[in-house]
Amino acid sequence: MRFASLGSGSDGNALVVEAGATRVLVDCGFGVDETERRLARLGLAPAALAGILVTHEHGDHADGAGAFARRHGLGVWMTHGTLRATADAGASGAGVTVFASDEPFALGDIEVSPFPVPHDAREPVQFVLGDGARRLGVLTDLGASTRHVEAMLSRCDALVLECNHDERMLADGRYPGWLKARIAGPFGHLANAAAAALLAALDCSRLRHVIAAHLSAANNRPELARAALAGALGCDESWIGIADQARGFDWREL
Repeated sequence: MRFASLGSGSDGNALVVEAGATRVLVDCGFGVDETERRLARLGLAPAALAGILVTHEHGDHADGAGAFARRHGLGVWMTHGTLRATADAGASGAGVTVFASDEPFALGDIEVSPFPVPHDAREPVQFVLGDGARRLGVLTDLGASTRHVEAMLSRCDALVLECNHDERMLADGRYPGWLKARIAGPFGHLANAAAAALLAALDCSRLRHVIAAHLSAANNRPELARAALAGALGCDESWIGIADQARGFDWREL
């Protein structure tokens, strides 16, 4: 099992997960041509994908899903609420499969376990994806942790974990007050300190990879995210990976 990011941030998000003979794209927030270009950088053609899993309808996660799926004959999987909120991904020509936000299902060789999260979308989810032996937890948009989130992410072998902002940088930054309140609110995005607290609450005994994701270009810095997560794990900061906007991160093996 392995995984890689095409890019992560407010300008677009997409993650490739491979298990056995199956590869899926988790979110598709880039345009069709850009998604193709970023896949090629990982040595993948669109035909290698089995489908697209969509976490929620926000543009940086879903704007490219429908068009990319139609061009390449792929299926799209999402919750009913996300389908209702995402006109493009539900348009004619993109076959959509609706799943319940708390019921596992199989997509080829990948076991998909969605779970609901507090975020300001219609019916948002995040995922744990596995091959029966190893588990990858993906959590890129979350306003506040819950016990259910912590239960789902405990004993994962790898985590892609949102570290959206540094609280001080956000408070002192140029964003308008309403946007600061939305980002920092219980249905917004995780601050570095909140991500570290979530990580500290997990059973991390199996962790081999931790990647800080969805960093704000205006309100965070990679070294701050690394320091926060490393502090929670008691590890060297260099062990924490970063998913950046331009290049994501290369393949990580499990």
